[in-house]
Amino acid sequence: MKDQVHHSAASGYKTAADTYVKGRPDYPPAVSEWLTGTLGLDGHKTVIDLGAGTGKFTGWLVATGAQVIAVEPVVQMLEKLSLAWPQVLAVSGTATDLPLPDASVDAVVCAQAFHWFASTEALDEIARVLKPGGKLGLIWNLRDTRIDWVPRLDAIVNALEGDTPRFYTGQWRKAFPHPAFGPLQAQHFQHGHTGSPEDVIFNRVRSTSFIAALSDQQRAKIDEQIAELIAGEPQLRGREVVTVPYETAAFVAVKNG
Repeated sequence: MKDQVHHSAASGYKTAADTYVKGRPDYPPAVSEWLTGTLGLDGHKTVIDLGAGTGKFTGWLVATGAQVIAVEPVVQMLEKLSLAWPQVLAVSGTATDLPLPDASVDAVVCAQAFHWFASTEALDEIARVLKPGGKLGLIWNLRDTRIDWVPRLDAIVNALEGDTPRFYTGQWRKAFPHPAFGPLQAQHFQHGHTGSPEDVIFNRVRSTSFIAALSDQQRAKIDEQIAELIAGEPQLRGREVVTVPYETAAFVAVKNG
């Protein structure tokens, strides 16, 4: 591979694949229309699921009828994806070294992933494999900070991010504009992640790359901080089922030509 996977992803996701499956939220129903309408996916199209992880988004792509090629550099994540979606071609690769011919796919979708490799070099490679007029879709689930306890949870997590690329910083936007693509077009959807606090709060935080890479003692301290937050928040305290509010941000850029 031409590039190296960021150390937070390489070390964290190697051990957190199971937690990732349990803790990560799904996407809202409106994403189906975004994929078929905005991205134009159907049974005649081929799409790359780039940075596919454990396949959390893969099912949405499969549901469009398109041929799906999942690309993921972390072996442990790719194994989970292959078990969940055996009908999908799952290959090891990175955003700057895609194992596909020139102009061979109709769309590339990066779900919860583009911030890891946002660069001119990655967009060059994505443009290489896209057909003229092909589409790049970027999508992220974000906790909705308009709910007052959410920023307090984010503060616990963000204090430990170090040099890990994150969506919320906006650094990923510096890869644009890019000469191969038209302007980014954005849509936003609201939804919630409902389940036990163990899964939708604790496991969601534990699945964060740089949290998963911490020592057992450090992770236990994070668990303690989250438990204190829950105990002090009436919307969460003593509840067996809670809903974490999310916003989904979706972007599309069309390849020129």
